[in-house]
Amino acid sequence: MLYICATPIGNLGDISQRVLDTLREADIIAAEDTRNSIKLLNHFDIHTPLTSYHEYNRFDKAETLIDKLKEGADIALITDAGTPGISDPGEVLIRRCIEEGIAVTSLPGPAACITALTLSGLSTRRFSFEAFLPSDKKERKRILEELKSDTRTLIIYEAPHHLLSTLKELKEALGDRRLALCRELTKKFEEVEHTTLAAAVAHYSENEPRGEYVLVIEGRDPEELLREKRDSFAELSIEEHVAMKEAEGLDHKAAMKQVALERGIPKREVYDTLHKG
Repeated sequence: MLYICATPIGNLGDISQRVLDTLREADIIAAEDTRNSIKLLNHFDIHTPLTSYHEYNRFDKAETLIDKLKEGADIALITDAGTPGISDPGEVLIRRCIEEGIAVTSLPGPAACITALTLSGLSTRRFSFEAFLPSDKKERKRILEELKSDTRTLIIYEAPHHLLSTLKELKEALGDRRLALCRELTKKFEEVEHTTLAAAVAHYSENEPRGEYVLVIEGRDPEELLREKRDSFAELSIEEHVAMKEAEGLDHKAAMKQVALERGIPKREVYDTLHKG
């Protein structure tokens, strides 16, 4: 079986007894960075054999680990910090195990994205986890364009040396939004700044960022988004609007209903306009 083992993101006291037992009893521990993980294992006096499984060997090494699993080995998968598979090369091994019919179980525990979300004071009902924004400029621009109209709370990871430029990009793309800027989560000097994108840009233009950051950003106001959509449809006649929806694949009745919803008018008004005279 493959055991997905969540490890602390800072405070070692956050590890579960179940994870500790599994790490001791597994045949192999597959770790993102063995140099980092050995410190955790030494702290808890765990001597299970380690093997490296990281971003640069995730495909080839996954097949090696699959073979060992098929031979009957139990493998514990850990990442540098937090839950494997979340913005982490472990997702490749997990997917391959599922494809090969190998049993997989997850031992829940710390995740920086969820920890930051619960500390943010922003809506937790619906959220979008974006991890690190893409480094490719075209892909990054496309993602930022999508996020403009996303009404869910947004969660983004960022390194200190890119923080200011990312904050500036987010401010330009999203406008000024409420922001919880989290760093050193679960550690002695944990800090959560409840601020805005504009204020954060101003602050870090004058102060050097330190530590890894989790940005939790307020989603787009649904009412504001609806007003903007209605304003954009105002340039279309009702007939043109219905024709556009039909061209998108809706039947006539569904198209009329969608037009009424998007324009914020009664369905009867759409019907009467299309069938007048």
